[in-house]
Amino acid sequence: QIQLVESGGRLVQAGESLRLSCAVSGYTFSSLTMGWFRQVPGKNREFVAVITWNGGTTYYTDSVKGRFTISRDNAKNTVYLQMNSLKPEDTAVYYCHVPRLGSWGQGTQVTVSS
Repeated sequence: QIQLVESGGRLVQAGESLRLSCAVSGYTFSSLTMGWFRQVPGKNREFVAVITWNGGTTYYTDSVKGRFTISRDNAKNTVYLQMNSLKPEDTAVYYCHVPRLGSWGQGTQVTVSS
C-alpha cells in the first residue's frame, strides 16, 4: 500500500523560501506522475504543481509560476516543492498527491506572515 509523507512546512516571513518534501513508499515511485495541492479552511483543495514520472514535464497553477519549482529524485523516492518569494496568500496545508492512484499524504502546514 502506497504511503506519502510530507514534511518541511513551517512559519516563515513573506519573501522567504521553503522546500517541501514528500517521501513515497509502497509503490514504484519512478513510474508515477506526482502532484502538489494546497487547501485553506473553507475552500476546496487546489492544484499547485505536477511533475511527470521522469521529471521531463511540469505544470504550475498561474499564481505560483516563476516562484515555485517542483522536482523529484527517483533514487530517493521523493518529490519536492521549492517555494520562493512566499506570500501570505500561499498560506495553506500542502498535500502530496498521486493522480493515478488517488492517494494523498497527510499534509504539511505552511504559514506565511506579512
